[in-house]
Amino acid sequence: MSNIAVIGTQWGDEGKGKIIDLLAERFDIIARFQGGHNAGHTVCLGNQKYILHLIPTGILHPEKICVIGNGVVVDITALINEIEELKKKGVVINDNLLISQRAHIIMPYHRLMDRYREEARGAKRIGTTGRGIGPAYENKMARSGICAGDLMNEKVLIDKVAANIEEINHVLEKVYSQPRIDPGAIEAEILEQAESVKGYITDTSLFINNALDHGKSLLMEGAQGTMLDIDHGTYPYVTSSNCVASNACTGLGIGISRVDGVMGVIKAYTTRVGNGPFPTELTDKSGQILQEKGNEYGATTGRRRRCGWFDGVVARYAIRINGVHTLALTKLDVMDTLAKINVCQGYKWKGKIFSDLPYDPTVLAEGEPVYKELDGWLASTSDLTEYNRLPQKAKDYIKYIEDMFETPICLISTGSEREKTIWVKGSPLDNWLMIP
Repeated sequence: MSNIAVIGTQWGDEGKGKIIDLLAERFDIIARFQGGHNAGHTVCLGNQKYILHLIPTGILHPEKICVIGNGVVVDITALINEIEELKKKGVVINDNLLISQRAHIIMPYHRLMDRYREEARGAKRIGTTGRGIGPAYENKMARSGICAGDLMNEKVLIDKVAANIEEINHVLEKVYSQPRIDPGAIEAEILEQAESVKGYITDTSLFINNALDHGKSLLMEGAQGTMLDIDHGTYPYVTSSNCVASNACTGLGIGISRVDGVMGVIKAYTTRVGNGPFPTELTDKSGQILQEKGNEYGATTGRRRRCGWFDGVVARYAIRINGVHTLALTKLDVMDTLAKINVCQGYKWKGKIFSDLPYDPTVLAEGEPVYKELDGWLASTSDLTEYNRLPQKAKDYIKYIEDMFETPICLISTGSEREKTIWVKGSPLDNWLMIP
């Protein structure tokens, strides 16, 4: 068995939750390597829907080990609530969940800072979820963060919290004209919460590497998508972590030689949540069809997702940045009723065609998409599980995407449930999973 990373190739919301759940049964360890509870992976099993924010999707397979890596920022309140909700639905969570001692903790003051800062931006708001993700990563980079391992040492924890609150109170009072925080209340809250999660905290890098040395397999779970990556996304309208495949190594504490392959998850059209440029965005009837039929609302926030045609410029960039070997194409069935389908091949701006993603945000905001129009298939693909049963024009659309990037598609999702998936023979996935 191989060790593979699964990442989003657009602005997130590509359907990674279903794909990871589908693959999880074939791996021993499923590990999340970045982001916080601003992510939301939705998995549908029968009549039950599971929405996961921090816990890896593999938790729905009780015999698997799930790891929250050091690259994740953890809100303990959110984690405890998520564990309780999953247990109510019959999910087993005990020693099958591990949290890196090096993962940073989102504190109550991080949420306050996130909210006040976003409000202060006014019309220039980024569109953050306000959950404290950015400020927690800021403290991490400023070398003043609270690690999960600090929860095991009360004196160290209290000293760090007190030092942070002293600085935070100055900013709250002088910059945002907000009331000061009571250090005692924060300290009492975090000490109480620590008792609920101490049993999960360990050296997950050591655990994973030892497991791999003994022949176990690893599925690396990314959150958000490439275009939200702090370094490689549409900055500043991005998240606060690296969403790309290479960060799986940093975010889990493994060497790059441990990664055997990268699967990119890509939606048959494009969506994004929040503010920022979106060249192929649709505001017409086609956009409404994608919005409603695709149920395009955030799993974590409930926010409406902006919808648009498939953006080949974005996809080409993501495939290059991540070194994608194969793609999982999701939500093909959402496009069943469209008579014509456009695929963006480039952006036209001031007489120049950009086929590769430009850095200049002005080009992204003002550039006109250059489209290739394809015929829709006007037939149902919903629930299909065999490639040869797809309408020919749906096959043509899939082939067009593969040819654009010279990258094979290994999975095609035709519905939200696990079983509504087409496994395409002859892709790199066959070798990774040792499928004859």
